[in-house]
Amino acid sequence: MQIQKKLIPFCLSLALLASCSSDVRRDTGRIYMPDMTYSRAYETYALTPEEKEILLKKGIHFSNIPVKGTLKRGALFPFDIPMDSVAGDTTNYVASKQVKNPLTGLDEITMTEAKRLYLVNCGICHGTKLDGNGPLYKGGDGPFPAKPATLVGDVKYEAMPEGQMYYSVTYGKNKMGSYASQLDTRQRWMVIAYIKSKQAGSKQVAAVSDSTGNKK
Repeated sequence: MQIQKKLIPFCLSLALLASCSSDVRRDTGRIYMPDMTYSRAYETYALTPEEKEILLKKGIHFSNIPVKGTLKRGALFPFDIPMDSVAGDTTNYVASKQVKNPLTGLDEITMTEAKRLYLVNCGICHGTKLDGNGPLYKGGDGPFPAKPATLVGDVKYEAMPEGQMYYSVTYGKNKMGSYASQLDTRQRWMVIAYIKSKQAGSKQVAAVSDSTGNKK
């Protein structure tokens, strides 16, 4: 019995010394499901046409493009109007005028977030005052030679329907590229709601100026 009492602490001491060895184990041991542990990383839409052709020759029909008409999990407010595929065709762009913003009556907190999203994604071109004078233009002294759209103060853009704005943000328009990867569907509508609120505020100021006889 006394031998066992002495043997147990001795064995524990050996185990402790073994665990404190200076040799660092680099071997992770056996992995039950290596495909789950070391997944093959790939970037969405990263395959080139040549790579897809090579796969096709092997009998692999792979495009990594979502099935038409499907929505990713968590997506809200689907936009059913596709991008005009032919250069010069504006059929779908014109049809987007009929689409209304599904977000109405945004509270103060949501509108504050919408403003932040605008400043982060749009302010660099269209300016913090939505006057088209962002850092990229900077009154003509910036790196971008052409002035971006004046969202507040230009009748053309103040009259632009919400759906047409959404089309432009989603697919891109003229020099502006698509922001579909930067902003989800809800965020895009939030930004448009913010723009429309600023346009409405500008019209109210103009109406007050007219009623007092002052020039705009």
